[in-house]
Amino acid sequence: MFVDKADISVAAGSGGNGAVSFHREKYVAAGGPDGGDGGRGGNIVLKADANMSTLMDFRYKRKYKAASGADGSGNQKTGRDGDDLVIRVPLGTLVRDKDTGAIIKDISDTEPFILAAGGRGGWGNKHFATPVRQAPRFARPGLPGQRRDVVLELKLLADVGLAGFPNVGKSTLLAAMSKAHPKIANYHFTTLYPNLGVVYVSEDSSFVMADIPGIIEGASEGAGLGHDFLRHIERCRLIVHVIDASGSEGRDPIEDYESINTELARYDARLAQRPQIVAANKCDIVSDKSALETLRRYMQERGIPFYEISAATHSGLDRLRTAISSQLSVLPPIGVFEPEYSEPYLGLISPDDLTIEQDDGIWFVEGSWLERLVSRVNFGDSESMMYFERALKSSGLYDRLEQSGIKEGDTVSIVGMEFEYKR
Repeated sequence: MFVDKADISVAAGSGGNGAVSFHREKYVAAGGPDGGDGGRGGNIVLKADANMSTLMDFRYKRKYKAASGADGSGNQKTGRDGDDLVIRVPLGTLVRDKDTGAIIKDISDTEPFILAAGGRGGWGNKHFATPVRQAPRFARPGLPGQRRDVVLELKLLADVGLAGFPNVGKSTLLAAMSKAHPKIANYHFTTLYPNLGVVYVSEDSSFVMADIPGIIEGASEGAGLGHDFLRHIERCRLIVHVIDASGSEGRDPIEDYESINTELARYDARLAQRPQIVAANKCDIVSDKSALETLRRYMQERGIPFYEISAATHSGLDRLRTAISSQLSVLPPIGVFEPEYSEPYLGLISPDDLTIEQDDGIWFVEGSWLERLVSRVNFGDSESMMYFERALKSSGLYDRLEQSGIKEGDTVSIVGMEFEYKR
């Protein structure tokens, strides 16, 4: 089964917690803090696999989680880092944010991409020792790893896309020009998914050709199979428009040509500007030579290269192959989609991120940066509490509460924890 779109959820590993420990050794009266740091959480890594041609693997497994880092321990021992989880995807896979649809990454090369970063390990208490605070009894917990809900969307990496109505001979042409073996039969929608083939021109020249399943009138609005696979023609540098010159289906070749181009333009206006070559197929069974000549003049008047071929008998394929190679030599390389996604602010202090509301005499303060701050505080240690208070003050939270009308002695709820306000 060919699957070219899949929704998945990924979660990187959390960092390990820092350790609270003190050196204990015979004849050493005060060894001092020696709590080690927690290990880093594992990353979620995407890597292109040239042997994959579909997103079928993601049809049944949709949730992926990397390993968390191990906690630190005494004697300044750092916890083990969590192993990265490598997810293999086909070349040409677009990664989009599920909520916004923005492009995060175009996996069009073999470089690994970190989709979700593992959480940083927490510091052990050895980091908090100072000349004044010589025995800190607190450490930092590890930070959670990134979580993402993304959409994987496969857009084939092909130089040439074969466009045309069903049953005009696209699959036969692909098989004749390459070593691909698509299913070929004399009925509509034989091809149910895109096929790729490598066409060799010479010892040092080749190109990739894609047979895009039958596009019909209304495909851009969901008719037929074309709507599902039009995305695969977006990357193609050149479109080879295959037309049934014999009229064996009882259709007008010129009307077919215009109809397909209309659907391409409706799907993406840039496709209407893409260079084209017209391959008039089934010329070996053309009975009305005047109709073929009319078709030739029509294309010549519009400056469209026109080639008479027969994919079944291989007639004219050498000329078509050379023409395609010549066009590709002057066209820019396959396009890569630029990232559109902007990472949300992940810093510790971001006052704009918090909300302040009053209800029944209680001031409720919420914000994602506050959640991260609270996760790093040991509320059973006075020094850690002092750090918490300094962070709140430097963030401007106290000033905002004063401007909102808070009074000394009022109750403040911060991420579900209640405190008495004192200025």
